[in-house]
Amino acid sequence: MKSALFVVFFVASASAVPTFIRTESLSPDEKIVGGDQTDIELAPWQVSVQYNDRHICGGSIISTDYVVTAAHCTNGFNGNMMTIRFGTPYREIGGKMVGIRSIHQHPNYNSQLLDYDISLLYVTSRFILRGNVATISLPSSTTRWPPGTSALVSGWGKTAENGGSPLYLRSVTVKIVSESSCKDEYGESRITSRMLCAGVDGGGKDACQGDSGGPLVINNVLAGIVSWGYGCGDRRYPGVYSSVPALRGYIKKVTGI
Repeated sequence: MKSALFVVFFVASASAVPTFIRTESLSPDEKIVGGDQTDIELAPWQVSVQYNDRHICGGSIISTDYVVTAAHCTNGFNGNMMTIRFGTPYREIGGKMVGIRSIHQHPNYNSQLLDYDISLLYVTSRFILRGNVATISLPSSTTRWPPGTSALVSGWGKTAENGGSPLYLRSVTVKIVSESSCKDEYGESRITSRMLCAGVDGGGKDACQGDSGGPLVINNVLAGIVSWGYGCGDRRYPGVYSSVPALRGYIKKVTGI
């Protein structure tokens, strides 16, 4: 199995994590695999989760008070050192910044399996919604999408496992992969009911390091959260996302929405 690049966390207290998660390595100039440049008005819920003013992960605005991201983006981190940049297609330029009042990482998060890979970030001041800042709709807990359904994933992750390019937001269309097919590739025990898989035949389009925590969107509804995968755009292995329907109860419990 080909694994993605090793991720370095710049926090002494951070837990050890697998080498295939899609967190930023804090190196410059990286973006999504096989995608196109995307203006923020086309994904106004997209944010950059930052540590010491450096991009580490993506995230999505789900209310005027909350951002959702991956738990592996917050595991071992102090919220006082983290900020959210929003309203800009550049991950470290422009837009506005807001602090994080509290981190609500799923209590069942498993750093080895990347299960329950979700965190909710309560911001220090409310988002002012306008053309380039908007909330993303959430699905119900019973929502399901059939294999082959098109989904849009966006972020500032790498163009390839060793790729590098400008800091402008990118997006790419992938398709939902059945749970059984995903398990056939990754193994029965690796894919849980809290996960959703998406990719394309032949590979070449995918999320990658730096896209973790970002949105997988179907018809303007948040279907998944970028989580992990073997390689980036590998023809055999689809991307693995935290399933928002499966984790909808937790979102409701924390945020009330």
